[in-house]
Amino acid sequence: MTRPRSSLVHQASYALKHPHKVVPHLRRLARDSWLRLRSRDHVAYYRAVMKSDTARSPEGAVGSHSHKRWLALGRMQFDYLVEHGLKPECRMLEIGCGNLRAGRLFIDYLHTGNYYGIDISPDILMAAHDTVATHGLRDKLPYLTPVRDLRFAFLPDEHFDVVHAHSVFSHSPLEVIDECFAHIGRVMRPAGWFDFTFDRTEGKEHQVLREDFYYRTETLVALADRHGLDAAFMDDWERGPHKQSKIRVTRRR
Repeated sequence: MTRPRSSLVHQASYALKHPHKVVPHLRRLARDSWLRLRSRDHVAYYRAVMKSDTARSPEGAVGSHSHKRWLALGRMQFDYLVEHGLKPECRMLEIGCGNLRAGRLFIDYLHTGNYYGIDISPDILMAAHDTVATHGLRDKLPYLTPVRDLRFAFLPDEHFDVVHAHSVFSHSPLEVIDECFAHIGRVMRPAGWFDFTFDRTEGKEHQVLREDFYYRTETLVALADRHGLDAAFMDDWERGPHKQSKIRVTRRR
């Protein structure tokens, strides 16, 4: 069984194997501790994290340490959704759209006006505007909106065929995921679906620096069930190169 990354034994072992990463980790620990002290809740804290990360590199802020990696991860997300039901006529909501790593491909593929991207970070959405301009996507009229929660109060009922959240729940405590599940069914069409990735553990659920959260599959499936949603583990996703796992949620009929 994999040892939780938050354990001192794991951290000591990792430090011995990767000594060059010790100083960057200590800097991150100090920064995150300071931001948590100044933030009223997790959303405010993670918005501050994204502000700091985006100032250094928008692509790095969404977890891509090179432009090549940014392109590859965006393409991987896009190809998977197209292979699993995304059509040009679909109306799509992307939660945590970032600087449009995959969103630029969705925008180009979908009919004009059919892409909605939301993010808690205004800073990364400014970078998303740059991506729209750089890739010549202005005429596709994407909607890009900053949000302070996952209640989707400003969005219409039964509007979206597809909802997508990549590397969002991997940075979210359970109460944020619960809030999302409580409201996502309202904005999804009856035959719509919601794909999300998460960091999976088969052992004890844990978090690292309040930035990275690890959940058991059955925890998220049970949480979805409590909100009238059916959840299916997408095992074919794990045959790809990404380290996270994926679940698809649909409205119960």
